[in-house]
Amino acid sequence: MTMKINQSLKNFALVFITLDLCLIIYALVFNSSIWLLNTQVAFISSLFITIASFLSYKKNIQGRLSNLDLSKQVNAEQRDKVDEIDDPYDLYTEYEQIPEDELTPEKIKEIINEEKAKVKKNSVKNTIFSATGFLSIYRVLGYATLILGFFALNNNKLFLPLAFIMGLAIVPIGVLLSKLLDKK
Repeated sequence: MTMKINQSLKNFALVFITLDLCLIIYALVFNSSIWLLNTQVAFISSLFITIASFLSYKKNIQGRLSNLDLSKQVNAEQRDKVDEIDDPYDLYTEYEQIPEDELTPEKIKEIINEEKAKVKKNSVKNTIFSATGFLSIYRVLGYATLILGFFALNNNKLFLPLAFIMGLAIVPIGVLLSKLLDKK
């Protein structure tokens, strides 16, 4: 598993470096140094944001896995084959069947309110747990770098929108290309 992850990281890095070198050569041959400056500010900022997002979400997932309570999960031996086919992800083990003749409008409203409370509780819990992913200091610094780079270029009358967008596009295009190369 570690070998595959390292190879994937090498593929990502190789694709990003190759795309950036192509953009650098294009900027130097066909455009000016200002064009090159715009592309590199945008590329470095977007790469920093992407790496920061990856690291913060990785930390978030590892934190959730370390807090996972395996005692609450139903053992596979307790489930029969029909349960595994009908409910492969074990979503309905807490669900208790209520006979149809006992379902009154009040009972249905009560069940709906209980389910809404569960969803609300889980959404607040998920928001709190995922806050570390979107409020990571590295990610905030990445966006600050992008914004400050934009304003620095713009205030010095060096901003070229097309070059900046091309620099930003390297990361998503690089991810797409590396995933396509990874499938082969």
